[in-house]
Amino acid sequence: MTRGEEIYEVGVKLIEETLPRYDRVAKAWEILTSDEEIEAYLHMANVFTVNRLHYNDHGPVHSRIVAGSAMAIYSILYRRGFQPSIIRDGVGDLEDSLIVTLVGAYLHDIGNSVHRTHHPLYSAYIADKVVMKILEPIYGLTKKAFMLKQEIMHVTFCHDEAYNCLTFEGAVAKIADGTDMAEGRARMPYEIGKNDIHALSALAIRKVYLGPGDNKPLVIYVHMDSETGIFQVDEVLGKKIATSGLAPFVEVKTFVQGRPWVVRTFETTHVIRGLNQV
Repeated sequence: MTRGEEIYEVGVKLIEETLPRYDRVAKAWEILTSDEEIEAYLHMANVFTVNRLHYNDHGPVHSRIVAGSAMAIYSILYRRGFQPSIIRDGVGDLEDSLIVTLVGAYLHDIGNSVHRTHHPLYSAYIADKVVMKILEPIYGLTKKAFMLKQEIMHVTFCHDEAYNCLTFEGAVAKIADGTDMAEGRARMPYEIGKNDIHALSALAIRKVYLGPGDNKPLVIYVHMDSETGIFQVDEVLGKKIATSGLAPFVEVKTFVQGRPWVVRTFETTHVIRGLNQV
């Protein structure tokens, strides 16, 4: 799709390809995905959203997909000179930044286990409750551990398009959230079986890929069966990109039945300070 560089397909197996090979990151992922309390809350997120509201998946599978997508986006942008906020602001190093992005991406929707309304706030509350179970075995009860906890809370809170991201890590996770929309998985909540624009546009999207671009550092490729899929691109993914703080560096290329269609960029609400992209 571009310059022969690696392209990532968004899906549940992507994390196996994109999980960074660092000891601390691997340990964080192992603890994160094996903790019974966290998995219970993610399961309950689906009980509320899928079973009770008849929305689409917001549980463990979505968490895994978004985590993998976040690691891919992080890699693409970092290799193009973007400086993570945690490094820039002296909070931590590269591994710390990756852990914050990974954990925040995985936990971002956990607040749905309380209620869909205000779920970003509940996600941050629950992260405050559970994240030290991941960080303490790696960092101990240290100042850095508590600082990273606050960074993770920010990532979980600002994933919603109502809030601007203030960090590179949060922006990466937020855009990743919007990329989980293939095969009817789009983030716009829709009532399953209802033939409205939400359902029809979600079901039109077949595949989503991530890669570097010539015009923009990050390109998101969206393959659709019909033009109705553009509603999801504009109303879900586009709003997340616009409020991420990375909008000037992202474009979305759409395809209908394999043929190139429209290219989308999105007006930004703000740009994260000090990205130092080269």
